[in-house]
Amino acid sequence: MAGVDVVFDFDKTIINLDSDNWVVDELGATDLFNQLLPTMPWNSVMDRMMMELHAGGRTIDDIVEVLKRVPILPDVVPAIKTAHALGCNLRIVSDANMFFIETILDHLEIRECFSEINSNPGFVDEEGRLRIRPIHEFHESSHGCNLCPPNMCKGIIMERIQASLMLDGKKKKVIYLGDGSGDYCPSLKLGEGDFLMPRKNFPLWGLISQNPLMIKAEIHEWSDGEELARILSSLINTISMAENAQLLSPKNMAVPAYEALACPSPKPAMVANSIQFKQPIC
Repeated sequence: MAGVDVVFDFDKTIINLDSDNWVVDELGATDLFNQLLPTMPWNSVMDRMMMELHAGGRTIDDIVEVLKRVPILPDVVPAIKTAHALGCNLRIVSDANMFFIETILDHLEIRECFSEINSNPGFVDEEGRLRIRPIHEFHESSHGCNLCPPNMCKGIIMERIQASLMLDGKKKKVIYLGDGSGDYCPSLKLGEGDFLMPRKNFPLWGLISQNPLMIKAEIHEWSDGEELARILSSLINTISMAENAQLLSPKNMAVPAYEALACPSPKPAMVANSIQFKQPIC
């Protein structure tokens, strides 16, 4: 499945809630968070919250333990492992942060399934505090997208991913899974032949519903982990069958001229055996 890239959002797509809210709520800092939120961007609030939690005696270990018990969407982890085993290239594009995401993925033992994670930097400083920085330093310059929050434009990241997929000259299929309003911009970047999986009754789904013709990709909505796993498996299977059909096309089955000269008697069996058939996806 070298021709398939699966791009996941993280919050409310792999896990079943917002990781920022989960940590803040579980560590008893909800009131302070709500006081700060109207005064600065979300990403800046989370950095401030981590500093306040540290000042109040909370440790990195406390944060890690909270992250380890985050609710996961049922069936999503097996779906990720299956897609990876089938050879799909998996990525994450998320407005959470690297520390939260990698801690959770490591705990679920699926970190190695992802070739790339695009998110806000999260790191422990020399004083033992968790710091959360924006992936785009909006205090220095704007990314220029009015659809996305100032710290991150997922559409720009999607354009970079698409450019990397074209380097070998082959058009690779993209399956994008997301739920939030921040997933709308990258959804607009998808082309015909790609697939978009918005979570039903969430902000991304609502934005798409207002004008579905803005989306060029084929849309497949999902509501829960079971539906996500089933639809993702079906799409991968569809792409796999199309790839196999292309391999078996007369163009790809043609015998080179030098082989025809060397061996006048046609040997279809030898031609067929030279093709690497892919196993069907069950």
